[in-house]
Parts: sequence; C-alpha cells; structure tokens
Amino acid sequence: MKRQDKADRIGDILDDLYPEIPIPLDHHSPYTLLVAVALSAQTTDKKVNQVTPALFAEADTPERMVELGVEKILEIIREIGLAPTKARNLWTAANQIIDGGGEVIADWEFLESLAGVGHKTASVVMSQAFGVPAFAVDTHIHRLGARWGLSNGTNVERTERDLKAVFPRETWSDRHLQIIWFGREYCPARSHDLLECPICSWAATKKRINEEARR
Repeated sequence: MKRQDKADRIGDILDDLYPEIPIPLDHHSPYTLLVAVALSAQTTDKKVNQVTPALFAEADTPERMVELGVEKILEIIREIGLAPTKARNLWTAANQIIDGGGEVIADWEFLESLAGVGHKTASVVMSQAFGVPAFAVDTHIHRLGARWGLSNGTNVERTERDLKAVFPRETWSDRHLQIIWFGREYCPARSHDLLECPICSWAATKKRINEEARR
C-alpha cells in the first residue's frame, strides 16, 4: 500500500473513532495552555492536570507568575518531572512575555524564544490556542508514525515533515490530538500486540510486527 493511501485510511479510522477531540491538558487561556504544555515534557498529562489547578489559582497570567517567584512555583509543581528546571523556565518565560507586551501571541519566533518552549510546545499553542494548522510531534506520535510506516522515525523533525506531507494541512491539529488519544487507548508503547491493533494490524510492516513481538 502506498504511504498516501495508508494515511488516507488511517485518517478515516481516526475520524470515526474521535469525531470530537478533547484537549488533554486543562487550561483557560493561551498563557495557561503554554504553561501546561511546558510542564508536560517527560510528565503525563494526568499529573499536569493534577498540579495546574493550584498553580493557576495563584498565577494564571505572566504578571502573577513573576510575582509568585521561582521558589513558590517549585513548591506547587514539585511532583512534576524536572520541576526545578521547569519552575525557573516558567518564571523566566513570564518575564519574557511581559517584556514582549504581556500577551502570548500567535508568532512562531516569539513562542520559540521563550524559556522552556521548544517547537513542539509552540506547535501545540499555535494550533490549539490560535487555530493555526500545526503538527506537534511528541514521543507518542513519533512512535506511531514509525509503526504505521508513515515515517522512517529517525527523529521528530523528520516525522513532522513526513506526517505533514501525507495529511491535509487543515487536518493537522486534529490529527495530532487523534493520534495521541489513539496511542493511549489502542496503541501503547509496551506490551502491544500489533496484530490486534485497529491500525498497526494492517499498516505496520511484517518486519516491524516481528521486531516488536520479540521485545
């Protein structure tokens, strides 16, 4: 099966499974989304959602985050992975946002200049907060893109380019979320029988199926 035909069929399956797509991270503004996504690196969304209500009660704007200070931020997010670094980055980024006018704006260069904000975080904010088509690739999407033969999986940058090439631009933001949910519910990283998966069973190569069966 050609890669494009495979992507089209995968898109149909994902649309059937997830016609309405919830955003995994709780937030109520572009800034709180930025904070939540930055906190989610190497941490589950569930853990982030457990921590952010207390954080946002104290600081849901850049100004309030600066006033809170690094030590208080760290105290609130202590259960999050890499908490000391993330606390410093949140405080620094809040200062940068204030210096830039006080608002999180739909600008790639601005977002990626913020402390602790990489391309993936900027992509999520651009797509989910501002409706700009973007295909944020995390480790889960990187893994599934390789499993399904849509990318060779050498790095996340290559995976992003490959997925953007086979999915229509207007679907990128939805596909990102749909693949995340599919990975959680049907296609986990470990102890996964590819032959029983609604997508891997026909999209994965025999070589890939055999490799994962030996793990």
